[in-house]
Amino acid sequence: MAVSRKNFMKEKTDSRLFKLYDTLLPYIVVLIFLLFWQLSIRAGWVSSKKLAPPLDVLMTFINKLSNTRPDGATLQVNILQSLKLSLSGLFLGVAIGTPLGLLMGWYKPIERIVKPIFELLRPIPAIAWIPLTILWIGVGDPAKIMIIFFSAFVPCVLNSQSGIKQSKQVLINLAKTFGASNFESFVRIGIPSAMPMVFAGVRIALGNAWATLVAAELLAANAGLGYMITLGRQFGKPDLIILGMVVIGVLGFLFTYTFEKVEKKLLGWRL
Repeated sequence: MAVSRKNFMKEKTDSRLFKLYDTLLPYIVVLIFLLFWQLSIRAGWVSSKKLAPPLDVLMTFINKLSNTRPDGATLQVNILQSLKLSLSGLFLGVAIGTPLGLLMGWYKPIERIVKPIFELLRPIPAIAWIPLTILWIGVGDPAKIMIIFFSAFVPCVLNSQSGIKQSKQVLINLAKTFGASNFESFVRIGIPSAMPMVFAGVRIALGNAWATLVAAELLAANAGLGYMITLGRQFGKPDLIILGMVVIGVLGFLFTYTFEKVEKKLLGWRL
């Protein structure tokens, strides 16, 4: 009995150690990477003019919280500007692309009308719209939002259309048996069935919108993370470039993490 209890306690301790190791492993890997990065520059393997060491990037981060040079804005202002553009374009892409995809997937006439035009526009990358966007609406924030919209619109349409087409026919037939109209089946069966794919499309759209941000902010911007990175290149400041890249990466991670939590909360009934 004592031996069994001893084995049980040992297994419990091993399990806790494994969970602790599993939790700390990603942070250990990142720390090792940063140390190697710092040491490789200190040792002269890589020129600091081409790749700033992590400590320099950290000092630039602290400095940019209050210093507006060289791009004319603090880091907080640049982040807020980029968030405004990316989230506005993402919202438009989701608000227009998701209903369109659901309607195309459920109603065949709508799909026949819209699909040829959509398939023609779908392969065009978002940044290819920059010249036309400048001609149409100039180089202000609406132009940047429109470019980000194009990057978010396509995955929302595709995933919503694919998701609603996976609705179980047996449920649709059952609804018709009880007198439900086609629109009622669309609302009560089609849309709920499509939600996992809709959320997957929004997640892809979120990544696309954030990734397109730098290209969008090349249009005569005066603030934003992409603009900060561009000026970092012009002034030969790799620390500023890397800081902008790191902030974009961290914010993208936080957005994805938060979105996954929201998705799990709203779609818990699917599990």
